[in-house]
Amino acid sequence: MRSSEAGTTGRKRMGRPSQLSQEAIIEAAQRIIDAEGDGSLSMRRLARELSITPMALYHHVRDRDQLLRLLLETKARNLPRPSLPEDPRERLTAAAQLLHDVLADCPFLGEILTSDDLMTASCLWVIEAVLEAALACGFAVDEAVGLYRAVAHYTGGELLIRLTRERHLAAHRDRPPYRARALATLQPQTHPRLCALADRWPALTSRDTHRAGLQALLDGFFRTLDAGGAPAAAGPV
Repeated sequence: MRSSEAGTTGRKRMGRPSQLSQEAIIEAAQRIIDAEGDGSLSMRRLARELSITPMALYHHVRDRDQLLRLLLETKARNLPRPSLPEDPRERLTAAAQLLHDVLADCPFLGEILTSDDLMTASCLWVIEAVLEAALACGFAVDEAVGLYRAVAHYTGGELLIRLTRERHLAAHRDRPPYRARALATLQPQTHPRLCALADRWPALTSRDTHRAGLQALLDGFFRTLDAGGAPAAAGPV
């Protein structure tokens, strides 16, 4: 869509409101992401979508970081808050999975993961749930924070790799990925395992194994906790 068409669409859809609402800004930003990808989301592009000048937009949104926070805030606010299990260990697993659910499908995931400035208040209840469950399991405060960081790094890495792979495949639909072509050149004498798996490699490496990996990660923390003799189900702190 040409910029002039985008501007016309914006005028037909929303007109030129005398007072631009935050909701209209978020909706317009989400339209751009859905249609063009998050790489196209800039303050100038958003202003064009809203049929206003960039200077007028800056009166409502300070910069792109604040815009991304608003988008994440809206997503987190609309995410249902499920009832967590009573058992502390089951509750910890469920709370850790919530972190994945909040971040999943965020096209600007990389920017969220690498910037403390993009954390929003509506996401903090997820962190609170992880910490509370870890403390209820018997972890000390420092251990609970370490556990949360391990879960966040693992989950963020899984999601970022998945998002990057999907983008790469979408951009190169006309040819097989380089890894597949590289595997096809290997010889059984030097790489017997990879050669045997070459045909299955794309399917095996594209499976969503986050939940299994998350459980394995938490099991490791639980084994350390049990080996140290800490109470397995201490009350919440």
